[in-house]
Amino acid sequence: MTQYEGRIVVTGGGGFVGSHLCERLLREGFAVVCVDDFSTGSVRNVEPLARHSGFELLEADVSAGFAIAGAVDAVLHLASPASPVDYLRRPLETMRAGSTGTQHALDLACDKDARFLLASTSEVYGDPQVHPQPESYWGHVNPVGPRAVYDEAKRFSEALTVAHREARGLEARIVRIFNTFGPHMRADDGRMIPNFIRQAIAGEPLTVAGDGSQTRSLCYVSDTVEGILRLLWAEDEQGPVNIGGTREMTVLATAEMIRGLVGSSSAIEFVARPQDDPGLRKPDISRAERSLGWQPTVSVEAGIKRTIEWFLENSVLLGS
Repeated sequence: MTQYEGRIVVTGGGGFVGSHLCERLLREGFAVVCVDDFSTGSVRNVEPLARHSGFELLEADVSAGFAIAGAVDAVLHLASPASPVDYLRRPLETMRAGSTGTQHALDLACDKDARFLLASTSEVYGDPQVHPQPESYWGHVNPVGPRAVYDEAKRFSEALTVAHREARGLEARIVRIFNTFGPHMRADDGRMIPNFIRQAIAGEPLTVAGDGSQTRSLCYVSDTVEGILRLLWAEDEQGPVNIGGTREMTVLATAEMIRGLVGSSSAIEFVARPQDDPGLRKPDISRAERSLGWQPTVSVEAGIKRTIEWFLENSVLLGS
């Protein structure tokens, strides 16, 4: 029987970032239990992992509760709709994932005496009035706007995680993930990068919200995964810790870059900007640099090229 380094539960392991985490953990010698109901994730993301003897798949809704038999060394909680298309379509499910779903994941970690990591988000900062955003910034969030179902669910998840750390002595970490992109993103998930790639490949207009002057700071998924795992195993850092790219680009410039890298002649089409859409987004990553020795290593151009190649190789997904 194979001896693994440990056993790790990844909720939302069939999603974009979660599936990359599962793959990396297996590569490092851990046994992995992926928990996902595939309401927004895709079984295609984890099909190649099913051949690995250390991989287990539990199809379950974390909000309804789930049980894991045997020892567990760490619980990584990523289960939640994460794109605007998904959380606006599933508002109640999104809030349950961030409340009862987080509670169930925390209970599992406490019961198993396992380390816990919450995947939070830059959206806890809302439409920020401080730029770039440090972890000490409390945010500027509309609690009753359309994005609140995601923003406030994650803010509640953070508070619940800290409460378990203080009240139950749980070894708990919080990572705030900024705009991440790469292979395994759904073409129809509504986020900027897959949207622009799909449109450029299809020769459709690239739909830019507002005038495109709002900014984002992009991070390739392998760098994000590296930051998450460094925080998970850190002995002197519990977070919250920002993990994200440091090159700030306008949405319009990003669309133009993708159009050029695809070699597309698609037009740029400006569309209505969603309510509460953040005007600025850039992480202050000095804490990650100092306490984790982490910073992104894959350039935006290199990451986008890899992502375009993946979409072209998996062209069946462009119609998904």
